[in-house]
Amino acid sequence: MNRSTVDVTFVVGYLAVAIGLLVARSNPATTYEPSIYTGTPMITWVTFAVALAIAVGMALTCRGREQALGIGLGAITVTGIVSLPVIRNYRFAGMGDALTHLGWTRDIVAGELAPHELFYPAIHSIASVFHYAGGIPIERALLFSMVITFVPFLIFVPLVVRELTGPSMAIGAAAIVSWMVLPINNIATHMGVHTNSNALFLAPVVIFAVFAYLRRRATIERLPLGLSPFSLLVVLSGIGLLLIHPQQMVNIVVLLGAISSVQYIVRRRSDDHPILDHPTMYAHTIVLGVVFGLWALSNERFRDALLILVVGLLTEDVGSGAEVDQRGSSLTEIGGSLGELFVTMFLESAIISLIVGVFVLLVWLGRTRLAPEAKSLVNYLAISMVPLTGMFVVYFVGTPTMAFRQLGFIAVLLTILAGVAISRGVGTLSNYVSRPGGTAIAALGLSICLVLGLMTVFASPMIYDPGQHVTDQKFSGYESGFEHADEDLPHAGMGYDPYRYDHGLNGVEGDGTLSGATVDSGTVDSEAFEDGDYADAYNGIDYYFIMTQYDITRELGVYQELYYSEDTLEEFERSPEANKVISNDEFRMYVVSSTE
Repeated sequence: MNRSTVDVTFVVGYLAVAIGLLVARSNPATTYEPSIYTGTPMITWVTFAVALAIAVGMALTCRGREQALGIGLGAITVTGIVSLPVIRNYRFAGMGDALTHLGWTRDIVAGELAPHELFYPAIHSIASVFHYAGGIPIERALLFSMVITFVPFLIFVPLVVRELTGPSMAIGAAAIVSWMVLPINNIATHMGVHTNSNALFLAPVVIFAVFAYLRRRATIERLPLGLSPFSLLVVLSGIGLLLIHPQQMVNIVVLLGAISSVQYIVRRRSDDHPILDHPTMYAHTIVLGVVFGLWALSNERFRDALLILVVGLLTEDVGSGAEVDQRGSSLTEIGGSLGELFVTMFLESAIISLIVGVFVLLVWLGRTRLAPEAKSLVNYLAISMVPLTGMFVVYFVGTPTMAFRQLGFIAVLLTILAGVAISRGVGTLSNYVSRPGGTAIAALGLSICLVLGLMTVFASPMIYDPGQHVTDQKFSGYESGFEHADEDLPHAGMGYDPYRYDHGLNGVEGDGTLSGATVDSGTVDSEAFEDGDYADAYNGIDYYFIMTQYDITRELGVYQELYYSEDTLEEFERSPEANKVISNDEFRMYVVSSTE
């Protein structure tokens, strides 16, 4: 392809993504959207597809400046997709932990909470700066923070692979795999204001600092006390990760511990090995481990989480088996299956894992032509998978949610290794077909996986989890409900506990009754509600019943009336026991009188 053709192709690609973003911006969300995919105009997705198709081809076939432009095009497009809640003017996105993070940010802005009093204050602090400096609403500031922490993932994955090995094919392949956003699984990691998930996207920054320290000799630019600037970069980036979320910093400490162990063993047993030329990671492992220990053990939240994990390991009823069986049976009742859900959510991850697994096995068997230096770095990452996977198993037995967060970090390492694995695979394939043919096959396979990955970046009914779009009307309904309600009556949701909204609206640092909430809250018993025992569906007392458009979409549309039926909700509307007190297009609240 000649230079002018390449330039025209890039113009088309960048123009396409610009048009897609402008169209998305011109069509803001005006009501609750169960799926941001269907809510976003089709022309946006068409232009994004054109841009990504060009980016994939250029990232794999070009070198130097042209490859950088191709990777940049893909990164901008994927960042645009991740930024759609901001671009399309969502009031907020996220109805679980995100609302609690919103509440903590409100507390910081109001001066009721100092950032250092939080276990992981970075996201909240960044949002506070946006709020103060730009005068933007706190909700939008948090969405900006989510995008800002995502971008380094797209930048540093190819940079890490460039440090690991030289071929441009590996760098391009790694960039494409990073666009799949494998760390997001929508079980315990989410694309939104979720600090554990946000921290995953900063992990490649620390890994890049580690590889830079191992490979580059800072003989000229020394710091005082003989410190290397790369050494300092490892520590500072690790501490930065700690402030976003400590669990992912623990994984970095485990990674450094694995590298240190390999270095120690090689130094004891070999006199001629590339690892002998690497500076040791002993000090970094100890320093970051001590920093984490001092930070974590002084925090009550960490101690409580550790206690929950231990209890989960020692008891039979806190584990994954019963939860998986229950969800599997529920999916079957609405016409789905765990197998179908796995294919939808994890097929591309499974394919990438298989490719990386075969590649690592070939490296250990000595069947690859990797340079000794690159092989050593691959071994560092591959061997670290052993303790990291062991932690996944422990979490899976004790607290399954933590296990899938652990899986997110493992996916970060798989993303990095996948670039090298695919590059070597294309080289092997070229022995049987031409080099362009091997590259075309790789481009096709990666494109399919890219589509599968981007289809599940956000929650949607396709994975039986409607989007958690929070509209102005929903916020307004909850705000009025909390402000004007009788303080003696609890608030009950339809399968969703309203206390998270109390966090988001009123802050977390209150003297409330539940996790810092200022109202008593819970959920109604679906079986009693379906039987028409509305008054007895919540502990046999008077209560406020809250129904939102999200609840109706989830229960009637996605769950297909598995727990609540449309007929029951219509009967409830006519029931003398229920009196509507607040109503708008997205929110309804009723006073339900008990029979006592």
